[in-house]
Amino acid sequence: MRWFQKKTEPVGAAVQIRDGQCHPFGVLDGYVPLNRGEMRLYRTIREAVPIVDAAVIKLIRLCGGVSARAEEPAAQAGLEMFLRDVETGRGQRGIQSFLDMYLDSMLTCGRGIGELVLDSEGREIAALLCADPEQVEIREGETPLEFTLCSRGTGGTPEPLPRQDLLLFTPFQPEADNPYGTSLLRSLPYLTELLLKIYQAMGSNWERMGNVRFAVICKPGEGDGMYAQERCQVLAREWTAAMQETRSGAVRDFVAVGDVDIKVIGADNQVLDSQVPVRQILEQMVARTGIPPFLLGLSWSSTERMSTQQADVMTSEITAIRRTLEPVVERICRLWLRLHGFGGGAEVVWDDINLQDIVEEARARLYDAQAEQMKGEKA
Repeated sequence: MRWFQKKTEPVGAAVQIRDGQCHPFGVLDGYVPLNRGEMRLYRTIREAVPIVDAAVIKLIRLCGGVSARAEEPAAQAGLEMFLRDVETGRGQRGIQSFLDMYLDSMLTCGRGIGELVLDSEGREIAALLCADPEQVEIREGETPLEFTLCSRGTGGTPEPLPRQDLLLFTPFQPEADNPYGTSLLRSLPYLTELLLKIYQAMGSNWERMGNVRFAVICKPGEGDGMYAQERCQVLAREWTAAMQETRSGAVRDFVAVGDVDIKVIGADNQVLDSQVPVRQILEQMVARTGIPPFLLGLSWSSTERMSTQQADVMTSEITAIRRTLEPVVERICRLWLRLHGFGGGAEVVWDDINLQDIVEEARARLYDAQAEQMKGEKA
């Protein structure tokens, strides 16, 4: 007995042709705010957003320019030579290179940790070195004035580091419940994630529509259905050959028989305007760093007076950061003076912050002199 099986039509399957694309900084997607800053996350933010990295670097450079004035005149020359020539590791010399690394760690990780390295005889400061804040923990004492710097031992328990008197520790903007300090980038992970999503979408859209793709549609006429596959193969082969000739600079015409329709894929789609959301996010980031937009190459300030006011605010920000670094410089200078038999201390002297026009500064001094002269004439 012969059985006949009814032929069933193939069922169409749902196909998802878009691959799961995401930006390369995946640590930002699973970020959960913690009291203790995630240092790898903050370093990723600087790597992912160039404007944030540029803002941190400019803050470090603007805070530079430090020297010291010893109370005893006999120690001044030796102290200046020490601050200029002290080893700071990785081929660097001078107190300024140490402070640059120290401040970079403070702004990015929320705290700076350094070490005063003495020579074998303990009579000279051989080097000033910065440590990785991720490897150092704090053990608080009975009072807020007492704390110990520790590192994770072999068993995972914090072990006090030797020679605590030679270690330097400075938290950046510490809070009452957070002795480690807070990073300058603490409030930026969410905004960074949004910004990277916009950039990733822009890149995907340009990859799809910027590199033009064509849809070649051939509609067979009556009685041509049985030859549709053969004609499609010939059409695809000739179209590919025409496109390859175009790459080499030659022009090759494409000839087809029948109702052939050629369209550009994605040409009728509208790309979302990213200028407004990107600017809103960058405004929040720049406001957190405290850098005036014109210093980062952003032409948001439309008036000269507004730029002058932003420069004045920037000057106060730099002065506040310098006040945080002064105890570190004073401690280094004081130890050098004690090792060389000098008494007293040293006064930290910073270079003038020059964000204003020299002509404007000279005009201001002229106005002050005229005011003093008028006071003297009235008296």
